[in-house]
Amino acid sequence: MPSQARAQGAKDWFDAITVSGQIEGGIDANPARPADGNNFGRLIGDRATQALLDQVTITIAKTVDQTSSSYQAGFLLRGLYGADARYYNIAGISDRALIGRNQVMPAQAHLDLHLPWLTRHGLDMQAGILAAPMGVETLDPAMRPFYTLAYTTEYSTPFEHVGAMVQFHATDRWDILFGVDTGNQVSFGHGDDNDAAAGYFGLAGNGLAGGRLSLLYLSRVGPEDAVRALGPRANGAQRFWNDLDMTFKVDDRLSLTGEFNAMHDEGLRADTVSFVGFLGYRLTPTLTVNYRGEIYRDNTGQFVTSFLGDAAYMRALLGEPAATRTAPPTTYGALTLGVTWHPTLGRPFKLFEIRPEIRFDRSLNGTTPFNGLRNAGMFAFGGDALLGF
Repeated sequence: MPSQARAQGAKDWFDAITVSGQIEGGIDANPARPADGNNFGRLIGDRATQALLDQVTITIAKTVDQTSSSYQAGFLLRGLYGADARYYNIAGISDRALIGRNQVMPAQAHLDLHLPWLTRHGLDMQAGILAAPMGVETLDPAMRPFYTLAYTTEYSTPFEHVGAMVQFHATDRWDILFGVDTGNQVSFGHGDDNDAAAGYFGLAGNGLAGGRLSLLYLSRVGPEDAVRALGPRANGAQRFWNDLDMTFKVDDRLSLTGEFNAMHDEGLRADTVSFVGFLGYRLTPTLTVNYRGEIYRDNTGQFVTSFLGDAAYMRALLGEPAATRTAPPTTYGALTLGVTWHPTLGRPFKLFEIRPEIRFDRSLNGTTPFNGLRNAGMFAFGGDALLGF
C-alpha cells in the first residue's frame, strides 16, 4: 500500500503540470517622428511608430499550494522570444544568444518549495532565474494595465535575477520577504558586471482593511555598477533601492494603486525619486478603463536613457561602449489613459485583450529631453494586443 500511495502521489504531481503560451504585439506611435527613430524614455515601445513583436512566451509550471500543511515542490519554466528580451536579458546566460531586434531569454526558470515550518502557513522559497519582485508593473503584459511602462518601472526597479527569494508567512496577513542574488540581470563570471552580491528584505500585507488593502515594501542593497565603467570601486559602491506599493479596492469595479520609489547609487553619485498612481475602473464585464500618472526625478540625468541599438542596453549594463541618448537632470511628468477590451473567446484561448492607450510625457523643469533633445514634451498613442492559450 505505501508504494501504491507513492505512485499515485507521483502521478498526481505530474498531472498537475500545466503548459501555456502567450503572444503580444504592440506599437507606440509618435507624430513628431524623432530622427533617431526612438521614443525617448521608453524601453517597451521604444521604436517610434514601428510595430513590434514584443513577446512570444511558453510556460511550463507546477504550482505549489502556499496554504498547505505539508511539504510541496514545484517549478516554473518560461521562455520568451521577442523585442522585449533586448531589455530583460541576463548577461552570461542569454544576452549573446540572438542580437537582432527579436531576442530570446529564459524569463523564469526556478524551483519552488513550500516548507510547513514555524507558523501555520510556513514559508515558500524560489531559487533559480527569477523575475524581480519589486514594483507594480511586470514583464508579463497580462499582469499590468498598459503597454508602455512607467519611468519608475524602467529605471528604478530591477528586472531579472539569478538567486533565491524566501517568503515567510508570519501571520495570516503578514509576510516577511528576503533574498540574495548576483545582481540585476547578471549571472556569474564574465556575465557579471561586478564581483559582489545583492539582496532584498521587506514586508507584505494582504487582506487588510476588511480585505480591501494590500501593500508591499521592499528594500534592496548591493553594487550594481560595472567594473568596466567605474573600476574596482564598483565592487563596493552600493545601490539602495526602496519601493512601497499599496492597492486599495474601493469596490468590485474600482481599484486604486500607489507606488513610491527612492533610489541612491553611491558609484554614480545619483538619486531618483518618484511616485506613480494607477486607477482601474471596470465599465462592463469586458471593458476596463485605466489611468496612470507619474512624477519622476532623475537628479543627474544618468538613469533615463534611450538605447539606440538592439544590443545597446546589455552592453551598457556591463559597462561596454553602447549607443545611447541621455538628457540633462530632469523631473518628468507622464499621464497615460487607456482601455482594455477583454472578451472571453472560449477554448482553447485563455486570454484575449486589446489595449489602446494615449500618453503624454513632459519635462517639468524646463529641459528638452524628447524627440532628439528638441522638445519639452512628447505625445504618443498606440497599444498592444494579447492572445493567451
